Amino acid sequence: MPDISADLLAEKIDLLIKAVERLAPPSVPRTDLASADCFVWEADPGYLEPVGKVNRVDIGLIRGVDHVRDILLDNTERFTAGLPANNALLWGARGMGKSSLVKAVHASINAARKPGEPPLKLIEIHREDIDTLPALMTILKKAPFRFILFCDDLSFDHDDTSYKSLKAALEGGVEGRPANVIFYATSNRRHLLPRDMIDNERSTAINPSEAVEEKVSLSDRFGLWLGFHKCSQDEYLEMIRGYVDHHKLAIGAEELRASALEWATTRGSRSGRVAWQFVQDLAGRLGQRLED
Repeated sequence: MPDISADLLAEKIDLLIKAVERLAPPSVPRTDLASADCFVWEADPGYLEPVGKVNRVDIGLIRGVDHVRDILLDNTERFTAGLPANNALLWGARGMGKSSLVKAVHASINAARKPGEPPLKLIEIHREDIDTLPALMTILKKAPFRFILFCDDLSFDHDDTSYKSLKAALEGGVEGRPANVIFYATSNRRHLLPRDMIDNERSTAINPSEAVEEKVSLSDRFGLWLGFHKCSQDEYLEMIRGYVDHHKLAIGAEELRASALEWATTRGSRSGRVAWQFVQDLAGRLGQRLED
């Protein structure tokens, strides 16, 4: 048997270790939940990415939805205080501030907290990662914070069974939803599933009522259903005036009204999103910058 020197043997062992390290999956960085107030859930590799600057508007600039705004704010305040609160589904007309309201409520709660109180955390989970909710819940339930899990534009298509994971995470399962977690979602659909999908289940099932119950029971997991409807002309103009005053845009009232109505007519719709797009265009034409 050839004589292998200790140095050569050590070198071969080092090469073997490096080869094994290349085959091993990359290590998952540990999430520091104290590093930020907002995170995005990266399902692969299972990491919460801190968000340094959240894209949101002040809650005072969200107009035309005063009633649902107050309900969601009150529900979130109770949750933050450790009192019973409901999961919330914000559904309805597009562009009416559903996702903006969730982010604005989170900021408002943290701005009002007393010194020494832990901040409320907001975690966004992407629609396609809903089936990883159990893994995320496992991380959060051990943390010394309270969390809003937020999914924007939540809906399910034909043959999509991941909604069952959401049902179990919200209320089902043995453990149920952790006490320090609440789930807020926005959707254009009240029942989160296409109407023709529900109708098809009704027409082809042996027991139509049971099939439909299975599909619509997902939305029943949300204790709060907050409806957002198309705004009136007056509400649309009020939104624009709020933005213009906040950003101190130099334009007369009559010129603003005429220009805003022309913009809505060109777009063929009125909503909070259309109002904000008009204000951005207006600021650009006036040569003014919008304040953060």
